[in-house]
Amino acid sequence: MNVLWTSADAVAATGGKSTVDWQASGVSIDTRTLQKGDLFVALTDVRDGHDFVAQALDKGAAAALVAHVPDGVSMDAPLLIVDDVLQALGALGVAARKHISGQVIGVTGSVGKTGTKEMLRTALSGQYRMHAAEMSYNNHWGVPLTLARMPRDTEIAVIEIGMNHAGEISPLAIMADLDVAVITTVAPVHLAAFSGVDEIAHAKAEIFDGLKAGGTAVLNADIGTFQILCDAAGGADARIVTFGGAKGADVQLTAAYVSDQSTKVVFDLVGQKVEFILGAPGVHLAMNSLAVIAACDAVGADLSQCLKNLATWTTPKGRGKREDVVLANGVSIELIDEGFNANPTSMAAALDVLAQMHAKGRKVAVLGDMLELGETEKALHAGLADLPALKTMDVIHLVGPLMKGLYAALPDENRGLWIETADVAATRIVDLLKPRDIVMVKGSKGSKVSKIVDAIRKTSA
Repeated sequence: MNVLWTSADAVAATGGKSTVDWQASGVSIDTRTLQKGDLFVALTDVRDGHDFVAQALDKGAAAALVAHVPDGVSMDAPLLIVDDVLQALGALGVAARKHISGQVIGVTGSVGKTGTKEMLRTALSGQYRMHAAEMSYNNHWGVPLTLARMPRDTEIAVIEIGMNHAGEISPLAIMADLDVAVITTVAPVHLAAFSGVDEIAHAKAEIFDGLKAGGTAVLNADIGTFQILCDAAGGADARIVTFGGAKGADVQLTAAYVSDQSTKVVFDLVGQKVEFILGAPGVHLAMNSLAVIAACDAVGADLSQCLKNLATWTTPKGRGKREDVVLANGVSIELIDEGFNANPTSMAAALDVLAQMHAKGRKVAVLGDMLELGETEKALHAGLADLPALKTMDVIHLVGPLMKGLYAALPDENRGLWIETADVAATRIVDLLKPRDIVMVKGSKGSKVSKIVDAIRKTSA
């Protein structure tokens, strides 16, 4: 067993008390995915993790991190008892960061965090012993969990850091002690908590609170809030590297040729023209790949190998993952799963990709509500009708109360159905599809449009 944590190390990190000596090979917060030898962390969220400690130990957990001895668990069970489980997880994260001598890259941004994190994982694979966040583990428990799971021989770690409110990024960035900080973009998201994009930019710039002096800040030169980010990075004594289409960007996009399966990216790097193939379609993905290249260069990677690796990268589940599906009724379609998140910027980017695809059948967009947009939410939904890409769709089905405004703004020729909830839409979607349709499902996670994606998959032959 590769030992990740001993009871002595965990006690030293957290100040807790261990009932017995133990060794753990991993860290888990979910008994459904727990592996034998994991340290189970009894977090309290929708459910109290203490209710699952007995189950975790039965499944082979090495120990459980708890705030009290749970009912039904013996006092001599392997427990690490602390005052506060979440704070103790954070302490494990801080200690884990100190254990490694490798470099840590932090990624934040209004759009594209997870895809960029996964691009970095792909680009740097084979050159370093890599560790990166799973899925979108980017919040107050996701970041410390990612760090606590980090092997001691890690050479490069990639940490995704998200937020919904000001003040959330700073402590997580400080915990990660970053060598490189990437901000993909700043866009009008989470407007329920911010007055506008300038405030969002200041909140994103909190990532520099955790950037080492002399570390590298990778910034998008194309956005209107660039100067806010630049000033914040400069104040943190960062080396600033820019990417984008703007003239003078350090990594400057000069062309992006999008095909159905990939994107040919052409960029200028310090006066040198470079071309490579990115293994997924989308100009927005090409732009994110430039941030990846800048970060790879900052950690000293072999860029030629990074570019070769990016040809194998594909979009993560829920963020543009594509698959061929044969439904139970024999209808063959192509499904594009964009069911994890949505805001006006990402919605426009996803529709652009669908618009550029070569279709033998119809292009069908199934769009769910975009959440956390504040007082402007109705106008932002209706405003999607002005997107050029939306006008190229053959059929647009809309799901959720906020999408009713877009439904009213659509022309008759491509207006499909408006359905109140994703649950109802999931029961109807298969009957709305025809052979050779390309179907994209996109909406905020809270709109639950992933249920529509699941319904399509479950009815496959």
